[in-house]
Amino acid sequence: MEALIIAAGYGSRLRDISESKPLTPVAGIPLLELGVRQAAAAGAARVVVVTGHEAEKVEAALPALADRAGIPVVAQRVDDWSKPNGFSVMAGAARIDGNYLLMMADHIFSAAVLQQLAGAGGSDRGVTLGIDRRITSPLIDPDDATWVRTDARGFIQAIGKTIPEYDAVDCGAFLATPELAEAIAEAVTAGKSGSLSDGMQRLADKGRAATLDVGEAWWLDVDDPRAHALAEAEAPVQLKEIYG
Repeated sequence: MEALIIAAGYGSRLRDISESKPLTPVAGIPLLELGVRQAAAAGAARVVVVTGHEAEKVEAALPALADRAGIPVVAQRVDDWSKPNGFSVMAGAARIDGNYLLMMADHIFSAAVLQQLAGAGGSDRGVTLGIDRRITSPLIDPDDATWVRTDARGFIQAIGKTIPEYDAVDCGAFLATPELAEAIAEAVTAGKSGSLSDGMQRLADKGRAATLDVGEAWWLDVDDPRAHALAEAEAPVQLKEIYG
């Protein structure tokens, strides 16, 4: 199994802290390196990093990062990083055969999240999304969250930032199959913008989008200065396998 980390966006809300969101340090370790180390701990044999904004800077950091993490890390640059994130997923997935862990560079997780996702595949699904049913958690930014509505099986019925009814939040970690990139491409052909959520909704409409409830596990979307301060305080405690 391999991992795909999306690290192509502009990261406007962290610009006061760092010019490159993926390289923003959290208690001394760049966000991207945290993701690579966590993927390795979950069993990934190689990590593909999709770059875009500040691509040269991020790509230059990868060899040393890979040495520290002890896992091969390769870059795949997306043609236009200003396009929705589904284009980054398609670009990165083209470098991977089979199933893969999919992560956003600005999301960090306690070890159990990715380890459980890595074993959550099945013939009944094209993707499995880590979700959190603690929708009022103070760690969640409700203005930026991607919400999820599930059915009785725990499969996704609807996903997006503006859906009117929901019972969970997207944690930003997936176990993807090749069906996900195919679904994003189908959504683009159908006139959608090409977001990851567009592809997820297409798989949901086919009954192929499963979820994994992370339960009490810790995770955080480090997307703004408030979340970064929380990460600085909590990551060394929650990610002891990395920070020691």
